[in-house]
Amino acid sequence: MIEQESKNVGWYRVLLLVLPYFFIVGIFQYIGVLAAGVDLSENSPEETVFQQFIIGIFNLLGTFLVVWIFMKFVDKQKFVQLGLQIKNRIKDIVTGTLFGAIIMGAGYILLYFLEEIQFTGVVLNFTDLTLIILHFFIVALVEEVLFRGYILRNLMISFNKYIALFLSSGLFSLMHGFNPNISQFSLMGLFLSGVLLGATYIFTKNLWFPIALHFSWNLFQSLLGFNVSGQDSYSIVEHQIVEANLINGGAFGFEGSYLSIIAQLILIFGIIYYYSYKTTKHNTGYNL
Repeated sequence: MIEQESKNVGWYRVLLLVLPYFFIVGIFQYIGVLAAGVDLSENSPEETVFQQFIIGIFNLLGTFLVVWIFMKFVDKQKFVQLGLQIKNRIKDIVTGTLFGAIIMGAGYILLYFLEEIQFTGVVLNFTDLTLIILHFFIVALVEEVLFRGYILRNLMISFNKYIALFLSSGLFSLMHGFNPNISQFSLMGLFLSGVLLGATYIFTKNLWFPIALHFSWNLFQSLLGFNVSGQDSYSIVEHQIVEANLINGGAFGFEGSYLSIIAQLILIFGIIYYYSYKTTKHNTGYNL
């Protein structure tokens, strides 16, 4: 009975997190919208890069506050134990950043030669570039701390690590369910994104690779002119989509394309194979 209760504690914590998260983070996001000067009288207000950055900061503050409270008073552990230990993780950060850049760069080139997109120009604004880099780093930090650091980590207490990975990825996908230009196909792509971002965490319990990959994936997608999860943002490279379809991702962005699905599946299986082999060979102590 005691063992069963200890296994249940993980998903109990995740369930307990839901209402405080939406209430507290909702308040912080509303304050962020007001601080950024977003015109709420518009049905779908178009936010500037600066406004996105300001709202992102308040989202980070709200999310970190909720997760810190839960880690301290519910999990009774230090915040850093979410997987934020950075010692010996520089390689993870570099690798994650390179993966995102390479996938987006290769995707852009392939779509260009397939004549799915047409290059229209370059727009370089150093202020907007700085803000968008900071914005996407905040987004990656917030979502990885919440979905991998807290939710996946706790679900792994209650379930097999692969089941926990799928459940957390489902929640990750649903949390983006109200994004602009969303579809059933893009929801499936977001689910796979959750699996990809959590694939290393179930073996390492460390967040720096998924943070770096998440940051790089979003940043280079935006800089190359694609929408990011359906949302428009600053781009250096401007292009036009010849005809919106599932090859180019349409208005949702590259991650709503078949190319993104293929790239994610290759990386997911590659990561799981790598860590499974490494675990077997070196007997690191993690269960397969």
